[in-house]
Amino acid sequence: MEKIKNYETALSELKTIVSKIENDSVSVDELTKKVERASELIKYCKTVLTKTETEVNSALDDMVDLNEGSDD
Repeated sequence: MEKIKNYETALSELKTIVSKIENDSVSVDELTKKVERASELIKYCKTVLTKTETEVNSALDDMVDLNEGSDD
């Protein structure tokens, strides 16, 4: 399968796959491949979002710590 470049690309490809499946423009032979690719893209996006959430929360915690330290 094609390497996933970044979150936006993965999300765009996922939307395309979902649209094709919803519009019945995917043959039965192709369906398994599309579902497997969609699963791979979902896992990638979830990993990126979880990592981003952790980093943002850490940065916010650091800001709170800095703010609390400046109240002295």
